[in-house]
Amino acid sequence: MKDDGLLKRGLQIKPEEWRALLWASVYFFSVLSAYYIIRPIRDEMGVEGGIDHLPWLFTGTLIAIIVANIPFAALTKKFARVKLISVSYRFFILNLLIFIGLIHFATPEQKIWIGRIFFIWTSVFNLFVVSIFWILMVDVFNLPQSKRLFGFIAAGGTFGAVVGSSVTMTLAKHVPTAVLMLSSAAILEFAVFCVRRLASLSEKLKLGAKAEEAHHPISGNVFSGISHTLSSTYLLNISLFTLLGTVTSTTLYFQQAEIVHDHVANSAERIALFAQIEVLVNTITLLCQIFFTAKILKRFGVSVTLMLVPAFSLIGFGVLSVWPTVTAIIAVQVIRRAGNFALARPAFESLFTVIPREDKYRAKAFMDTVVYRTGDQVGAWSKTLLAFFGFGATAFSLIAVPASFVWLINSYWLGKRQRALAPKAHSN
Repeated sequence: MKDDGLLKRGLQIKPEEWRALLWASVYFFSVLSAYYIIRPIRDEMGVEGGIDHLPWLFTGTLIAIIVANIPFAALTKKFARVKLISVSYRFFILNLLIFIGLIHFATPEQKIWIGRIFFIWTSVFNLFVVSIFWILMVDVFNLPQSKRLFGFIAAGGTFGAVVGSSVTMTLAKHVPTAVLMLSSAAILEFAVFCVRRLASLSEKLKLGAKAEEAHHPISGNVFSGISHTLSSTYLLNISLFTLLGTVTSTTLYFQQAEIVHDHVANSAERIALFAQIEVLVNTITLLCQIFFTAKILKRFGVSVTLMLVPAFSLIGFGVLSVWPTVTAIIAVQVIRRAGNFALARPAFESLFTVIPREDKYRAKAFMDTVVYRTGDQVGAWSKTLLAFFGFGATAFSLIAVPASFVWLINSYWLGKRQRALAPKAHSN
């Protein structure tokens, strides 16, 4: 058929994959639109609570992540994947409803502390809902499918991020914050529906995990994610990739917060500005995902695709070390984040298609949350330490240059190692 020929030549999507691909994209759309509705609210609450307190909020986030990983690991042992995701997402929905009530009845002084707690909670929420999404994706789709499909699935999420940011940017000055938070909760509930549809389709099409596995909890114990990560060179290097990426991005976030705090006085205007930045990042990301991600992954492979963002970071921090201006920082931030979402993230997630199912749910969750937030800590407190000794952004940029080089080498190794593991993974 002519349509089939177009699919093969262009999008590289097989007819039997369309429905699963669409539900996966809608699912990710729902997850990220729910998050990006409340992300600008989180950023504003962080600024309102004082820039000097941000490193402590990052520390609080790490502690919360470590604590949250224990019950999540226990849930993976108790529930099959659909029930696991439903319970996890509805827990966050309940939390959002509680925050709406707290913010409504709190005094101005109490709102400062509620805002700090909300900052930590939103950071935990983001990591878990997105990590759970990608865990399901690498369980449903195999390595060849991930190279063809993950870019399009990621585009669905990016479109959701654009919509979510745009909603907040448009409505922040006109509706109460509670309305935006309630909208986020409703969209997250729709994501639960998408999970059920996608899981049903994956079983019918025999995608990913064997049908009998999908209906059973994950084997192992609650600490196996940590032990397996520490005992595997491959998983340790994935952790290093996560750590280096997070460390080098955290300082840019801090500089953005300082700039907005110094130049924008009104709270609603700050929320709108943060949302505008997200719209810009996610619009660029969406265009890249639609037109370039799948082609780059297919043409150049995982190694080169993973190396692009570290390579840009190496150049970007070199520029910042000699030209530490507001314009340069924002440019590096936007391009780097767009590259991360459009290219690095789909390639990074494909790394997990060649590991055992237990590690997809336990080790991956550990790396996406605890390791990720540990990187935040290193970045946040390194910047604070440099500032204490009188060093500015230039010094951090100089330190970030060799870190980006190590990240570049690490990316090449991971892609090469994934190719070596792929034949064994597909034979199981």
